[in-house]
Amino acid sequence: MTRAQLDKQPDEVAAMFDRTARRYDLVNDVISLGQVRLWRKAVAAAVDAGPGELVLDLGAGTGTSTDAFTTLGARAIASDFSLGMLGTGVRRHGGNALSGPGVPFVAGDAMRLPFADGVFDAVTISVALRNVHDTAQALREMLRVTKPGGRLVVLEFSHVTFGPFDLVYREYLMRMLPKVAKVFGSNDDSYEYLAESIRDWPDQPTLAATIQAAGWERVAWRNLTMGIVAMHRGFKPA
Repeated sequence: MTRAQLDKQPDEVAAMFDRTARRYDLVNDVISLGQVRLWRKAVAAAVDAGPGELVLDLGAGTGTSTDAFTTLGARAIASDFSLGMLGTGVRRHGGNALSGPGVPFVAGDAMRLPFADGVFDAVTISVALRNVHDTAQALREMLRVTKPGGRLVVLEFSHVTFGPFDLVYREYLMRMLPKVAKVFGSNDDSYEYLAESIRDWPDQPTLAATIQAAGWERVAWRNLTMGIVAMHRGFKPA
């Protein structure tokens, strides 16, 4: 088994990301044509974490996105269920074991988060909710660990809103993306899974309805890069 399947068994998905960890950030930068950096900035602005607040960056991988939440004085925890991704992140942060200086790295499954109830001011997950076996269960777990009135920000690949571009984008996903990943020394089978999982993912209104059904309120979304990704936001009832 070199890649996960669309039933997204946790052990298969984690093992797949373990194998891609070393070059994950580089390949993401290349295949997104640098857009991933703009998406991270948009998420950090939406989370808007201030002094004294605690943010959970779920599906954080190597922690590349996590530092952005601490710039205004907040604290952040990077959590992922791929030990390979976490280990790479720890090394890049100069830390030991699973702790980087200023940003703790915590192994955790989104469907069974290893955190107490109501401890985070904000929970965010970027291009990782799509990889969870049970989306609704993960959203309920995020609700559980968030303080009353706290916020959720989900960035995920979505459905392109500009029709003429949609065909070009889908062709790129299925044909070119794995080839580009292979050129840069990553696991091209993993990026075949990436392309298929993006095509299989629900559209913006459907995801919004799933988030609301999990207990979040005031759910809304904003499209980025013509809907290649969408950023959904919600709040836990006070």
